[in-house]
Amino acid sequence: MNENKTYGGAIKELTILQGAVQNTNEAFVTIDQDHQVIFFNQAAEKIFGYRREEVIGQNLNCILTPRCSQNHQKAVERYIKTKNPVLIGHETEFIAARKDGETFPASISFSVSEVEGKLYFTALIRDVTETKTLQEQLLQSERLAALGQLVAEITHEIKNPLILIGGFAQQLKKTITGEKELSKLTIIVEEIRRLESLLLELRDFYLPKNLAFETLNINELLEEVYLITKDSWEKKNIRTTLQTERKENLIEGDKEKLKQVLLNLVKNAVEAMEEGGNLSIQSGVTDTMVEVKIVDDGPGISKSNQEKIFNPFFTTKKHGSGLGLPICKRIIGDHPNSSLSLTSEDGKGTVAKIIFPAQSPTRKPLTADNS
Repeated sequence: MNENKTYGGAIKELTILQGAVQNTNEAFVTIDQDHQVIFFNQAAEKIFGYRREEVIGQNLNCILTPRCSQNHQKAVERYIKTKNPVLIGHETEFIAARKDGETFPASISFSVSEVEGKLYFTALIRDVTETKTLQEQLLQSERLAALGQLVAEITHEIKNPLILIGGFAQQLKKTITGEKELSKLTIIVEEIRRLESLLLELRDFYLPKNLAFETLNINELLEEVYLITKDSWEKKNIRTTLQTERKENLIEGDKEKLKQVLLNLVKNAVEAMEEGGNLSIQSGVTDTMVEVKIVDDGPGISKSNQEKIFNPFFTTKKHGSGLGLPICKRIIGDHPNSSLSLTSEDGKGTVAKIIFPAQSPTRKPLTADNS
């Protein structure tokens, strides 16, 4: 009777343990000393993309990259010969591959057990893609913060001499009558203004700012941008339309910063259509997202330039600073779960698309503390 109870208890414990291992978020993969897979849990199926039936009974090589396979076989052979646990009991990282060929960073720890004289190796594997992404974002933020401080100091040191030079140049313009001399002074004044503008853009790009979130109707903001830019596109024979699916498309955002982004995108589209064309400013709702589009049928952006268009200081304009679009992307990126993208085809125009989470009128606006 007692033996039956003990046996029954052991079976129950084993069943509970198997259920726990089967349903954990970490991948459990167990092989024998001949590299044959004998256990492959549900998390392993999800992480690697293989069904359990495809892996059980197969050589572990079926889910490993060639390099991982070679290193793993050597490690197992070394342990069998020496019983020296180099990696066993420790956590390490490696690049794994899914069934579809996609690679991903993984954290792995090993354990070994001996049953009836045979060795069994178990790997506990975690997909650390999200962790790596967050770490990279944190490092990027730290780098930007340090660079922002440097930019602030450099901007301060350069701005004051520029103001003096610009002021003296303006005074000289009032006293000089020579055409050549006056032309040179005009260039000096214009270049100083350009440098002052560049310093402002550098500050906007590299110095983090607290956004003032509020619930706003993006359609009203688009109409405001439409009216502000009307003169610029009418002068260039550009036909512009404002298209919204309904009266209200509510989002949460910093109104002034978003206006800056929209004005910049419309300005870029207008400047691209030197010989006129069509410009469309649109908003609509897809599922739970609000989508804003600035569409032009200008010359478009070449494929090689599309990859660099959001890089700081890259520009296709003669007098551009190359900071306008990076600033726009950063502003949108500072709005939670929002994104800015550009799609273009050389000779067929460009589409700038911004996506925001849709908001209800009753939801509390974001603040710097709860964002």
